[in-house]
Amino acid sequence: MKQLVLSLILIFSAGFFASDVVAQQAATETRKPNIILIMADDVSWECFGSYGADDYKTPHIDALAKQGVRFTNCYSTPLCTPSRVKLMTGKYNFRNYTHFGYLNPKEKTFGQMLQSAGYKTAIAGKWQLNGLYHGAEGHADNTRPFQAGFEEYCLWQVTTKTKIKEGGGERFWSPPLEQNGKFLTIADNQDQYGPDIMSDFLCDFIKKNQDEPFFVYYPTTLVHNPFVPTPDTIGDAPRTQAANKQPKGKQARKANFVAMVNYLDTLVGKIVKQVEDVGQLDNTLILFTADNGTNVQITSQWNRQTIHGGKGSTTDMGTHVPLVAYWKGHTPEGKVLNDLIDFTDFYPTFAAMADVKLGKDDPIDGRSFLPQLNGKAGQPREWVLNHYQPYWGRFTGDQYVRNADFKLYRDGRFYYVPVDLTESQNLASGQAGRQGEQSRQLLQQTLKNIPPAPPVKGGSNASARPIYPGWRNIVNPHD
Repeated sequence: MKQLVLSLILIFSAGFFASDVVAQQAATETRKPNIILIMADDVSWECFGSYGADDYKTPHIDALAKQGVRFTNCYSTPLCTPSRVKLMTGKYNFRNYTHFGYLNPKEKTFGQMLQSAGYKTAIAGKWQLNGLYHGAEGHADNTRPFQAGFEEYCLWQVTTKTKIKEGGGERFWSPPLEQNGKFLTIADNQDQYGPDIMSDFLCDFIKKNQDEPFFVYYPTTLVHNPFVPTPDTIGDAPRTQAANKQPKGKQARKANFVAMVNYLDTLVGKIVKQVEDVGQLDNTLILFTADNGTNVQITSQWNRQTIHGGKGSTTDMGTHVPLVAYWKGHTPEGKVLNDLIDFTDFYPTFAAMADVKLGKDDPIDGRSFLPQLNGKAGQPREWVLNHYQPYWGRFTGDQYVRNADFKLYRDGRFYYVPVDLTESQNLASGQAGRQGEQSRQLLQQTLKNIPPAPPVKGGSNASARPIYPGWRNIVNPHD
């Protein structure tokens, strides 16, 4: 009798164990994939080894490219805020961009979309979207990151700028930060390095939320100027706000910039390792890109050529950015893709990953590149658009459409970019050859469907700031 009871217990236990294993497998199979988007600040393709850089050491980013996909034709705008608004909302700037340093809180972001889909969401790095620079209504509201769809945040420049006397300060050594609604002063972060604080915050978030789908957006503060030492190069020097003053010499600034790029790579490696440590590497898409071109103070060697930073300009050096994607078991290993990727494309790609069907309150300016991440052909774009007027500083407005090779401005300027990065050879009719003329016709037709170019003169006090929020679908006209 005892033997029979023992046998029954073992049978029931085995049954429960088997059902538990099946349940765990089912949960793993149905769980939505995690997404990590890392976006560097003011650094472009010429500064990464996998893209041909000669001056920098970026082994972790290069490893992601070697294991995953490296896109050769990803395009941002030439400056930080226009790129960030475009990226987060999935909309071209002609629909919703009005001021530097400002994201209208009425705009829906990819954070809100993924949060509604059940994702745990976090952001760390550079915010600069409250409208501090023009005193927008609610610019002192430290809940803006929450409203934008992020449950947790650790950010620089939410409600303060860089003036120390107003509570602000620089982003690197002993930085003032805001974390989940709490202001961390210079004294609170004394002797600490801002990028370390923010990347540690995200690693903790990943560890805490490893059992649920998560979205991490990391718009880094590296490698924006001031060009200052990193923890690897500062040595015994004081690590106060005074350490955020960059040297005057060009050579010393470049040395610090190189160290900052290298340290950015180290932080990317740290985040990847954290994902691996929690056992989520095969269920996480990791993307690395940048918001615009490299600072104009910086000159780099790339494929034995000298490349001058193009931040702020609409040349290839200002708008062409890296994009590396790695999703273990999904992205084809070592694939190099020439498909065009626009910053409007990230929103629909994330929606597709989260199995979200886009509705009337979602953007229409992007096209998902999820198929390409899974090794399929997808529906690559024929062109990308740059509608650019940051209403800031010395930068002037312009508008162009381009494909991988040719670029057509609204005023008719036409360039073959691969051999003319600086756009010094305007191709008149017939000079571009058969392929060029076919591209010109396609791009001209595209321009006819796009709103007028933004005002050329549009500084921070510009009175004319036209937007066209209801403009028709120009990317997927049949949707």
